[in-house]
Amino acid sequence: MNNSFKMVANRSIRLCGNLVKIFSYPFHFIFPNLRFTLPDYSKAKITTHNRSAIPKVIWQTNYSNRCTLPVYVNYLFNRMMSLDYDYRYVSTEARERFMKEQAPVEVYRAYLKLNDGAAQADLWRAVNLYVNGGVYMDIDASLVWPLSQTLKEDHDALYIKFKKNNTEFTNFFLAATPNNHHYQCAIDKIVSNINRYRILKKKGVYNTTGPTVWNEVLEGEVVASLPRGYVCIQGAFTNEHFQYLDKPKGKWTHLHDDDLIKVAPSR
Repeated sequence: MNNSFKMVANRSIRLCGNLVKIFSYPFHFIFPNLRFTLPDYSKAKITTHNRSAIPKVIWQTNYSNRCTLPVYVNYLFNRMMSLDYDYRYVSTEARERFMKEQAPVEVYRAYLKLNDGAAQADLWRAVNLYVNGGVYMDIDASLVWPLSQTLKEDHDALYIKFKKNNTEFTNFFLAATPNNHHYQCAIDKIVSNINRYRILKKKGVYNTTGPTVWNEVLEGEVVASLPRGYVCIQGAFTNEHFQYLDKPKGKWTHLHDDDLIKVAPSR
């Protein structure tokens, strides 16, 4: 499909998303306690002939599945764009159970040292996709084009790039088959960063568990990637206010770098 059509879709989605946000301010002023529920599981609604080796399941996580109107509209929009995919929401508690049961002991121990939900989600998504495969999307991410038309038959993974001239990888959208070598490298890098946190020159969520890890792991590697504008964008339907309405200053950007890793109790 011509990329110009995707950019038209991109801009149209952003326009619709802005209208949703504008409407949601008076909506939640009138109904301050009204919340919508993201399902733990939503089965694929249709069957398509997409032959991508990447499992057809979307994974998401958040501090709660009780959400505001914009977040829920964003979910509904993504389901419309991925009707042939299963959907799974994983809670904070379910994330930890998974890490305890499925991750190597040293990875689980590193996970427990993290003092921020976004950082925990960074490590969990890498381990989860390494074990199960599929597609991960941040809760505020919106697909630009139907997912089955984006993931190709020869893809064992797909990454998206952002920033100026699309020169850097990000991790708010990830897609991969199980046992992907680059994911194992990312997991090892994150665990090393956590265990060596006090001596790292670059600290904080972004550098320790986030996009910096993927840029270091994928530097010089030949991988399938696309600009985010053709695949998935952030903040089209929601923003920090609506995403964290029930958890003020809950976004990772409000956490001081020194507080990312839990301090071991003195003996």
